[in-house]
Order: sequence, then structure tokens, then C-alpha cells
Amino acid sequence: MAEWHDEKYREIFEGTLNGLQRRRSVDPKFAISDAENQLAHLYILDGNDWLGRGELGDIVSQATIAAYELFIHEWKSELGGNNVGRDQKS
Repeated sequence: MAEWHDEKYREIFEGTLNGLQRRRSVDPKFAISDAENQLAHLYILDGNDWLGRGELGDIVSQATIAAYELFIHEWKSELGGNNVGRDQKS
């Protein structure tokens, strides 16, 4: 990846992850299922590339999805890792 690719990926990944962590800390109604539903939507958007997003669009999509995946994984790990499909809010 070119240097600007790495920088943009990191910027989007960290911004998305920070936003998710902030939302979790301030929104008591935000649940794992909310993040999982958004991730499912992101997977669909990623697959709907029939017009072509270009390099930047691909980087944004990949970094956003990776941040959601990590966020969900870490949240489930905090809860014991055995909460697939369960709606955990804490």
C-alpha cells in the first residue's frame, strides 16, 4: 500500500473505533446488536461496488469494517466471549 493509503486507513480506522467507544460510554441504549447490525449493513455496502468506489472508497470501507469487527470482538471478550447473538448493553 502507498503511504497515503496507510495513513488514510489508520485515520478512518482510529476515528471509527474512537467514535464507537465514545458512543458506548455515553449511550446506555447502545448494544452489541446495534454495532452488529451496522456491521452487517457495512458488509452489504462493501459488496455493492458495481459502480466502483475507487481506491479511497475501498480504503474507507475496509478500515470502517475492520474497526467495527475489532470493537465487537473486544466488547464480547470483555463479557466473557460467549455472547454471540446476545444483546449486551454494558
